Amino acid sequence: MILVTGGAGFIGANFILDWLAQTGEGVVTLDKLTYAGNLHNLDRLQGDARHVFVHGDIADRALLERLLAEHQPRAIVHFAAESHVDRSIHGPEDFIQTNVVGTFRLLEAARQYWQALPAPEKEAFRFLHVSTDEVYGTLSPTDPAFTEQHNTLPNSPYSASKAASDHLVRAWHHTYGLPVLTTNCSNNYGPLQFPEKLIPLVIVNALAGKDLPIYGDGQQVRDWLYVGDHCGAIRRVLEAGRPGETYNIGGHNEMTNLRIVQGICALLGELRPRADGRPYASQITHVKDRPGHDRRYAIDAGKIERELGWRPAETFDTGIRKTVQWYLDHPEWVAQVQSGAYREWVAQQYATA
Repeated sequence: MILVTGGAGFIGANFILDWLAQTGEGVVTLDKLTYAGNLHNLDRLQGDARHVFVHGDIADRALLERLLAEHQPRAIVHFAAESHVDRSIHGPEDFIQTNVVGTFRLLEAARQYWQALPAPEKEAFRFLHVSTDEVYGTLSPTDPAFTEQHNTLPNSPYSASKAASDHLVRAWHHTYGLPVLTTNCSNNYGPLQFPEKLIPLVIVNALAGKDLPIYGDGQQVRDWLYVGDHCGAIRRVLEAGRPGETYNIGGHNEMTNLRIVQGICALLGELRPRADGRPYASQITHVKDRPGHDRRYAIDAGKIERELGWRPAETFDTGIRKTVQWYLDHPEWVAQVQSGAYREWVAQQYATA
Protein backbone atom coordinates (compact mmCIF):
# COMPACT_ATOMS: atom_id res chain seq x y z
CA MET A 1 0.00 0.00 0.00
CA ILE A 2 0.93 3.67 -0.12
CA LEU A 3 0.68 6.48 2.43
CA VAL A 4 -0.95 9.71 1.23
CA THR A 5 -0.69 12.90 3.29
CA GLY A 6 -3.36 15.56 2.85
CA GLY A 7 -5.67 13.03 1.26
CA ALA A 8 -8.91 14.72 2.34
CA GLY A 9 -8.06 17.90 0.45
CA PHE A 10 -8.95 18.76 -3.12
CA ILE A 11 -6.07 17.18 -5.07
CA GLY A 12 -5.34 14.49 -2.50
CA ALA A 13 -8.92 13.20 -2.44
CA ASN A 14 -9.12 13.16 -6.23
CA PHE A 15 -5.82 11.29 -6.31
CA ILE A 16 -6.96 8.64 -3.81
CA LEU A 17 -10.26 8.03 -5.58
CA ASP A 18 -8.45 7.81 -8.91
CA TRP A 19 -5.68 5.62 -7.47
CA LEU A 20 -8.07 3.03 -6.07
CA ALA A 21 -10.09 3.01 -9.28
CA GLN A 22 -7.02 2.65 -11.50
CA THR A 23 -4.74 0.40 -9.42
CA GLY A 24 -6.75 -1.16 -6.60
CA GLU A 25 -3.71 -0.81 -4.34
CA GLY A 26 -4.48 0.11 -0.73
CA VAL A 27 -4.08 3.61 0.69
CA VAL A 28 -3.51 4.98 4.17
CA THR A 29 -4.67 8.60 4.27
CA LEU A 30 -3.27 11.02 6.84
CA ASP A 31 -5.02 14.39 7.10
CA LYS A 32 -5.27 17.06 9.78
CA LEU A 33 -8.75 18.10 8.53
CA THR A 34 -8.13 21.82 8.61
CA TYR A 35 -10.68 24.11 6.91
CA ALA A 36 -9.93 22.77 3.39
CA GLY A 37 -9.64 19.11 4.40
CA ASN A 38 -13.05 17.53 4.06
CA LEU A 39 -13.63 13.90 4.98
CA HIS A 40 -16.84 13.97 2.92
CA ASN A 41 -14.57 14.09 -0.14
CA LEU A 42 -13.85 10.40 0.56
CA ASP A 43 -17.42 9.35 1.41
CA ARG A 44 -17.59 6.80 -1.38
CA LEU A 45 -14.75 4.84 0.29
CA GLN A 46 -16.70 4.18 3.49
CA GLY A 47 -16.53 0.45 4.14
CA ASP A 48 -13.80 -0.05 1.53
CA ALA A 49 -11.15 -2.28 3.13
CA ARG A 50 -8.51 -0.89 0.78
CA HIS A 51 -8.64 2.51 2.46
CA VAL A 52 -7.65 3.53 5.99
CA PHE A 53 -8.14 7.10 7.21
CA VAL A 54 -6.05 8.56 10.03
CA HIS A 55 -6.79 11.98 11.52
CA GLY A 56 -3.44 13.54 12.35
CA ASP A 57 -0.71 16.06 11.65
CA ILE A 58 2.38 15.51 9.49
CA ALA A 59 4.31 17.46 12.13
CA ASP A 60 3.56 14.70 14.68
CA ARG A 61 6.73 12.63 14.42
CA ALA A 62 5.55 9.90 16.81
CA LEU A 63 2.37 9.39 14.80
CA LEU A 64 4.33 9.23 11.54
CA GLU A 65 6.67 6.60 12.94
CA ARG A 66 3.74 4.51 14.20
CA LEU A 67 1.93 4.65 10.86
CA LEU A 68 5.01 3.69 8.88
CA ALA A 69 5.81 0.79 11.19
CA GLU A 70 2.22 -0.46 11.24
CA HIS A 71 1.36 -0.17 7.54
CA GLN A 72 4.77 -0.60 5.86
CA PRO A 73 3.96 1.54 2.79
CA ARG A 74 6.01 1.13 -0.36
CA ALA A 75 5.67 4.85 -1.12
CA ILE A 76 4.64 8.16 0.42
CA VAL A 77 2.76 10.70 -1.69
CA HIS A 78 2.95 14.05 0.09
CA PHE A 79 0.11 16.47 -0.70
CA ALA A 80 -0.40 17.93 2.78
CA ALA A 81 0.12 21.69 2.63
CA GLU A 82 -1.39 25.05 3.36
CA SER A 83 -1.97 26.23 -0.18
CA HIS A 84 -3.86 29.52 -0.50
CA VAL A 85 -1.74 32.58 -1.31
CA ASP A 86 -4.22 35.06 0.16
CA ARG A 87 -4.34 33.21 3.47
CA SER A 88 -0.54 33.11 3.57
CA ILE A 89 -0.43 36.90 3.27
CA HIS A 90 -2.76 37.34 6.25
CA GLY A 91 -1.29 34.52 8.36
CA PRO A 92 2.06 33.12 7.19
CA GLU A 93 2.96 31.17 10.34
CA ASP A 94 0.64 28.24 9.59
CA PHE A 95 2.33 27.90 6.19
CA ILE A 96 5.79 27.69 7.74
CA GLN A 97 4.60 25.17 10.32
CA THR A 98 2.87 22.82 7.86
CA ASN A 99 4.83 23.25 4.64
CA VAL A 100 8.32 23.56 6.10
CA VAL A 101 8.34 21.99 9.59
CA GLY A 102 5.78 19.35 8.65
CA THR A 103 7.68 18.34 5.52
CA PHE A 104 10.93 18.17 7.52
CA ARG A 105 9.40 15.83 10.09
CA LEU A 106 7.84 13.68 7.39
CA LEU A 107 11.19 13.42 5.62
CA GLU A 108 12.94 12.42 8.83
CA ALA A 109 10.34 9.76 9.65
CA ALA A 110 10.53 8.47 6.06
CA ARG A 111 14.33 8.38 6.17
CA GLN A 112 14.35 6.39 9.40
CA TYR A 113 11.77 3.96 8.02
CA TRP A 114 13.49 3.62 4.61
CA GLN A 115 16.94 2.98 6.08
CA ALA A 116 15.62 0.02 8.06
CA LEU A 117 13.89 -1.68 5.11
CA PRO A 118 15.28 -4.91 3.64
CA ALA A 119 17.28 -4.35 0.44
CA PRO A 120 14.53 -5.10 -2.16
CA GLU A 121 11.94 -2.92 -0.40
CA LYS A 122 14.51 -0.20 0.20
CA GLU A 123 15.36 -0.11 -3.50
CA ALA A 124 11.71 0.13 -4.50
CA PHE A 125 10.62 2.77 -1.96
CA ARG A 126 9.68 6.28 -3.17
CA PHE A 127 8.86 9.60 -1.52
CA LEU A 128 6.88 11.78 -3.93
CA HIS A 129 6.58 15.45 -2.99
CA VAL A 130 3.79 17.42 -4.68
CA SER A 131 4.68 21.08 -5.19
CA THR A 132 3.68 24.07 -7.30
CA ASP A 133 4.83 26.23 -10.19
CA GLU A 134 4.58 29.25 -7.88
CA VAL A 135 8.02 28.45 -6.44
CA TYR A 136 9.54 29.71 -9.71
CA GLY A 137 8.21 33.26 -9.29
CA THR A 138 6.66 35.30 -12.08
CA LEU A 139 7.12 35.65 -15.85
CA SER A 140 6.75 38.52 -18.26
CA PRO A 141 4.35 38.08 -21.19
CA THR A 142 7.23 37.09 -23.48
CA ASP A 143 9.34 34.92 -21.16
CA PRO A 144 9.64 31.22 -21.96
CA ALA A 145 7.69 28.87 -19.69
CA PHE A 146 9.17 27.50 -16.47
CA THR A 147 11.36 24.43 -16.87
CA GLU A 148 12.77 22.24 -14.14
CA GLN A 149 16.06 24.16 -14.47
CA HIS A 150 14.55 27.51 -13.45
CA ASN A 151 15.74 28.98 -10.18
CA THR A 152 13.17 29.26 -7.43
CA LEU A 153 12.17 32.91 -6.88
CA PRO A 154 9.05 32.78 -4.68
CA ASN A 155 7.13 35.99 -4.09
CA SER A 156 4.51 35.10 -1.47
CA PRO A 157 4.73 33.45 1.96
CA TYR A 158 2.94 30.43 0.47
CA SER A 159 5.32 29.99 -2.46
CA ALA A 160 8.33 30.64 -0.21
CA SER A 161 7.20 27.88 2.16
CA LYS A 162 6.72 25.47 -0.75
CA ALA A 163 10.12 26.37 -2.22
CA ALA A 164 11.64 25.66 1.19
CA SER A 165 9.99 22.24 1.27
CA ASP A 166 11.25 21.52 -2.27
CA HIS A 167 14.78 22.31 -1.14
CA LEU A 168 14.45 20.05 1.90
CA VAL A 169 13.26 17.16 -0.27
CA ARG A 170 16.19 17.68 -2.66
CA ALA A 171 18.67 17.85 0.23
CA TRP A 172 17.39 14.63 1.81
CA HIS A 173 18.05 12.88 -1.49
CA HIS A 174 21.54 14.28 -2.03
CA THR A 175 22.63 14.00 1.60
CA TYR A 176 20.99 10.77 2.73
CA GLY A 177 20.10 9.04 -0.54
CA LEU A 178 16.34 9.05 0.17
CA PRO A 179 14.68 8.14 -3.18
CA VAL A 180 12.56 11.24 -3.70
CA LEU A 181 10.53 12.57 -6.61
CA THR A 182 9.22 16.13 -6.87
CA THR A 183 6.40 17.39 -9.08
CA ASN A 184 5.68 21.08 -9.68
CA CYS A 185 2.19 21.57 -11.09
CA SER A 186 0.29 24.50 -12.54
CA ASN A 187 -3.10 25.72 -11.25
CA ASN A 188 -5.45 22.80 -10.67
CA TYR A 189 -9.21 22.87 -11.07
CA GLY A 190 -11.98 20.28 -10.96
CA PRO A 191 -14.40 18.55 -8.58
CA LEU A 192 -14.05 18.90 -4.79
CA GLN A 193 -12.05 22.15 -4.86
CA PHE A 194 -12.71 24.34 -1.83
CA PRO A 195 -14.50 27.51 -3.00
CA GLU A 196 -11.85 30.03 -2.06
CA LYS A 197 -9.91 29.37 -5.28
CA LEU A 198 -10.91 31.25 -8.42
CA ILE A 199 -12.89 28.69 -10.42
CA PRO A 200 -15.13 27.21 -7.70
CA LEU A 201 -15.54 30.64 -6.10
CA VAL A 202 -16.87 32.05 -9.36
CA ILE A 203 -19.23 29.11 -9.91
CA VAL A 204 -20.63 29.23 -6.37
CA ASN A 205 -20.96 33.02 -6.28
CA ALA A 206 -22.58 33.16 -9.70
CA LEU A 207 -25.26 30.64 -8.73
CA ALA A 208 -25.90 32.55 -5.49
CA GLY A 209 -26.31 35.86 -7.32
CA LYS A 210 -23.22 37.34 -5.66
CA ASP A 211 -20.38 39.44 -7.07
CA LEU A 212 -17.72 37.62 -9.08
CA PRO A 213 -14.51 39.21 -7.74
CA ILE A 214 -11.51 39.63 -10.05
CA TYR A 215 -8.24 41.00 -8.74
CA GLY A 216 -7.06 44.19 -10.46
CA ASP A 217 -7.46 44.18 -14.24
CA GLY A 218 -7.87 40.39 -14.43
CA GLN A 219 -4.99 40.01 -16.88
CA GLN A 220 -2.97 37.69 -14.63
CA VAL A 221 -2.08 34.60 -16.68
CA ARG A 222 -2.03 31.05 -15.32
CA ASP A 223 -1.67 27.60 -16.86
CA TRP A 224 -4.71 25.48 -15.91
CA LEU A 225 -4.49 21.74 -15.23
CA TYR A 226 -7.54 19.51 -14.75
CA VAL A 227 -7.16 17.62 -11.49
CA GLY A 228 -7.79 14.23 -13.12
CA ASP A 229 -4.85 14.82 -15.46
CA HIS A 230 -2.70 15.80 -12.50
CA CYS A 231 -3.60 12.54 -10.74
CA GLY A 232 -2.59 10.55 -13.82
CA ALA A 233 0.72 12.39 -14.01
CA ILE A 234 1.53 11.67 -10.37
CA ARG A 235 0.75 7.98 -10.87
CA ARG A 236 3.12 7.95 -13.84
CA VAL A 237 5.92 9.74 -11.97
CA LEU A 238 5.57 7.35 -9.04
CA GLU A 239 5.70 4.42 -11.44
CA ALA A 240 8.64 5.43 -13.62
CA GLY A 241 10.20 8.70 -12.42
CA ARG A 242 13.92 8.74 -11.68
CA PRO A 243 14.79 9.29 -7.99
CA GLY A 244 16.11 12.76 -7.34
CA GLU A 245 14.38 14.25 -10.38
CA THR A 246 11.79 17.02 -10.63
CA TYR A 247 8.94 16.90 -13.14
CA ASN A 248 6.82 19.89 -14.15
CA ILE A 249 3.15 19.06 -14.74
CA GLY A 250 1.11 21.51 -16.81
CA GLY A 251 -2.16 21.61 -18.69
CA HIS A 252 -1.00 23.52 -21.81
CA ASN A 253 -3.76 26.05 -21.06
CA GLU A 254 -2.42 29.56 -20.48
CA MET A 255 -5.16 32.15 -20.10
CA THR A 256 -6.07 35.24 -18.12
CA ASN A 257 -8.20 35.23 -15.01
CA LEU A 258 -10.71 37.49 -16.74
CA ARG A 259 -11.10 35.05 -19.62
CA ILE A 260 -11.61 32.20 -17.15
CA VAL A 261 -14.40 34.06 -15.36
CA GLN A 262 -16.09 35.10 -18.60
CA GLY A 263 -15.95 31.50 -19.84
CA ILE A 264 -17.56 30.17 -16.65
CA CYS A 265 -20.29 32.79 -16.96
CA ALA A 266 -21.00 31.66 -20.52
CA LEU A 267 -21.13 27.99 -19.49
CA LEU A 268 -23.48 28.68 -16.61
CA GLY A 269 -25.67 30.69 -18.96
CA GLU A 270 -25.95 27.58 -21.13
CA LEU A 271 -26.34 24.98 -18.37
CA ARG A 272 -28.24 26.93 -15.69
CA PRO A 273 -29.55 30.28 -17.00
CA ARG A 274 -30.41 33.01 -14.51
CA ALA A 275 -34.10 33.24 -13.74
CA ASP A 276 -34.15 36.91 -14.77
CA GLY A 277 -32.50 36.16 -18.12
CA ARG A 278 -29.53 38.44 -17.45
CA PRO A 279 -25.98 37.21 -18.19
CA TYR A 280 -23.87 35.98 -15.30
CA ALA A 281 -21.11 38.28 -16.55
CA SER A 282 -23.13 41.19 -15.17
CA GLN A 283 -22.03 40.01 -11.71
CA ILE A 284 -18.31 40.53 -12.47
CA THR A 285 -16.65 43.14 -10.24
CA HIS A 286 -13.01 44.20 -10.07
CA VAL A 287 -11.42 44.40 -6.61
CA LYS A 288 -8.11 45.72 -5.33
CA ASP A 289 -5.19 43.57 -6.44
CA ARG A 290 -3.47 41.52 -3.75
CA PRO A 291 0.08 42.39 -2.58
CA GLY A 292 2.88 40.88 -4.66
CA HIS A 293 0.48 39.28 -7.14
CA ASP A 294 2.53 37.34 -9.70
CA ARG A 295 1.58 38.38 -13.24
CA ARG A 296 2.14 35.16 -15.17
CA TYR A 297 2.92 31.50 -14.60
CA ALA A 298 3.53 29.06 -17.42
CA ILE A 299 4.73 25.46 -17.27
CA ASP A 300 6.95 23.69 -19.77
CA ALA A 301 5.88 20.07 -19.31
CA GLY A 302 8.17 18.74 -22.03
CA LYS A 303 10.33 16.66 -19.69
CA ILE A 304 7.52 14.50 -18.33
CA GLU A 305 6.26 13.93 -21.87
CA ARG A 306 9.69 13.03 -23.26
CA GLU A 307 10.79 10.82 -20.38
CA LEU A 308 7.55 9.33 -19.10
CA GLY A 309 5.12 9.70 -22.00
CA TRP A 310 2.54 11.76 -20.10
CA ARG A 311 0.33 14.45 -21.63
CA PRO A 312 -2.92 15.91 -20.29
CA ALA A 313 -6.03 14.27 -21.71
CA GLU A 314 -8.36 17.22 -21.09
CA THR A 315 -8.45 20.49 -22.96
CA PHE A 316 -9.56 23.46 -20.90
CA ASP A 317 -12.92 23.44 -22.67
CA THR A 318 -13.62 19.80 -21.75
CA GLY A 319 -12.23 20.12 -18.23
CA ILE A 320 -14.10 23.29 -17.30
CA ARG A 321 -17.38 21.87 -18.60
CA LYS A 322 -16.93 18.79 -16.39
CA THR A 323 -16.07 21.03 -13.46
CA VAL A 324 -19.05 23.38 -13.80
CA GLN A 325 -21.38 20.40 -14.23
CA TRP A 326 -19.99 18.77 -11.09
CA TYR A 327 -20.73 21.85 -8.98
CA LEU A 328 -24.22 22.08 -10.47
CA ASP A 329 -24.81 18.43 -9.59
CA HIS A 330 -23.47 18.65 -6.01
CA PRO A 331 -25.11 21.60 -4.22
CA GLU A 332 -25.10 19.63 -0.98
CA TRP A 333 -21.29 19.45 -1.03
CA VAL A 334 -21.05 23.21 -1.57
CA ALA A 335 -23.50 23.89 1.29
CA GLN A 336 -21.54 21.62 3.59
CA VAL A 337 -18.22 23.42 3.10
CA GLN A 338 -19.66 26.93 3.33
CA SER A 339 -19.34 27.42 7.07
CA GLY A 340 -19.78 30.76 8.78
CA ALA A 341 -15.98 31.09 9.06
CA TYR A 342 -15.65 30.60 5.31
CA ARG A 343 -18.20 33.32 4.55
CA GLU A 344 -16.38 35.72 6.88
CA TRP A 345 -13.13 34.93 5.09
CA VAL A 346 -14.55 35.66 1.65
CA ALA A 347 -16.12 38.92 2.83
CA GLN A 348 -12.78 40.03 4.32
CA GLN A 349 -10.65 39.01 1.36
CA TYR A 350 -12.79 40.22 -1.53
CA ALA A 351 -13.97 43.60 -0.29
CA THR A 352 -14.82 45.72 -3.33
CA ALA A 353 -12.05 48.19 -4.22
